[in-house]
Amino acid sequence: MRIAEMDWRMVEDWVRHDDRALLPLGSTEQHAGLSLATDTILAERLATEAAEPIGAPVFPPLPYGLAPYFAAFPGSITLRVATFGMLLRDVLDSLKRSGFRRVLIVNGHGGNQPEAIAREWMMDNPDARVRCHDWWRAPRTMAAIRAVDADAGHASWMESFPSTRLAWTPPPATAKPMVDLGRVATLPPFELRNLVEDGNFGGAYQRDDAIMTGIWRIAVAETRELLDAW
Repeated sequence: MRIAEMDWRMVEDWVRHDDRALLPLGSTEQHAGLSLATDTILAERLATEAAEPIGAPVFPPLPYGLAPYFAAFPGSITLRVATFGMLLRDVLDSLKRSGFRRVLIVNGHGGNQPEAIAREWMMDNPDARVRCHDWWRAPRTMAAIRAVDADAGHASWMESFPSTRLAWTPPPATAKPMVDLGRVATLPPFELRNLVEDGNFGGAYQRDDAIMTGIWRIAVAETRELLDAW
């Protein structure tokens, strides 16, 4: 259940019998013709659907993350590494004060890499546990993506769901050749923008919704299994 649909008494009642909560992490960054909030939209939706059977609280997603390489694309926002680390630690501290001892981070942006921050936080809070889940990288979800098309990059079809598409930016009909990902990691923002042009790293721009629904169901099930395993 989204925290937006709860009051503080409901949270207090929840932690009396269960100390699990979910925290989605997103980013506000270019996704070619998809929403700038793609990573945030998908992380929150996935966390909410995964938590639905048990009713675990899902906190509002953090909409800003680490995306310095997209700084040359208007609308993209990035935090400093230190800022992101302190923000995440403060959120985890607050969750613990509320009674949550098991937090599943559902991460929608590869650049965030919250694992190191979570491990450091657990060093200081040995009575709490944090699991970090990059949902699209989970084994069965990634296998389902690769089974459709091995060419699937940032802002390509693999992130194109009805909730992330924009009606006024129809997708190109032809697939984009994959960019040199080795170069991507070495370029400053303006050179990266010149390399990737529209922002898609490579692959088709959109797939049939039946295919996307199948991948999404696997992603939800895989996320729910992590929550249930606790």
